[in-house]
Amino acid sequence: MTPEDKDADDDASVIARSRHEPSLFSVIFDRHARHIHRYLVRRLGPAAADDVLADTFLIAFDKRGKFDTERPDARPWLYGIATNLVSRQRRTELRELKLRLALGPPAAEAGHADRVADQVSAQALGGRLDQAIAALRPRERDVLLLVAAEGLGYQEVAEALAIPVGTVKSRLNRARGHVRAALGPLDLVKETSGHG
Repeated sequence: MTPEDKDADDDASVIARSRHEPSLFSVIFDRHARHIHRYLVRRLGPAAADDVLADTFLIAFDKRGKFDTERPDARPWLYGIATNLVSRQRRTELRELKLRLALGPPAAEAGHADRVADQVSAQALGGRLDQAIAALRPRERDVLLLVAAEGLGYQEVAEALAIPVGTVKSRLNRARGHVRAALGPLDLVKETSGHG
């Protein structure tokens, strides 16, 4: 198989071939590791993300024989494995959120005006949003972060968490309601200017 063939094949084809040629599974890692890592950093912080990323792909490699080759994209499957590993570390996740609350939002990066504006808004909301997310039920938090932070669709979240699409929608609706209630009305001018 040439490198061009590997790039042209969908995930299901690569995984199916990796059952007989294990080194091909590296294509799946190359395609999706950065997405899964970003998700894990958001969930667990950078310190734990690397280890859980490695565990995610080790488990995926070990279970590649059970991958449903009717699904061309492996990302929902990988997010599901990663989310299950995060579930095992919920206490660590809550401690990380509390630590981030104590430390405050990260310093603004120098860069484009849009990034700076986004950073100012994030700083204004950062602590309150982290508190609101930490207060969610774990199942609601999983759905909210997969949709909002990772951009997965309802069907992909359903596949990742092995739950019906209707359950995804109801958990997301509850999570959004809880976060809205926790944040209350927002006055970003007041929040960022320190007046009031």
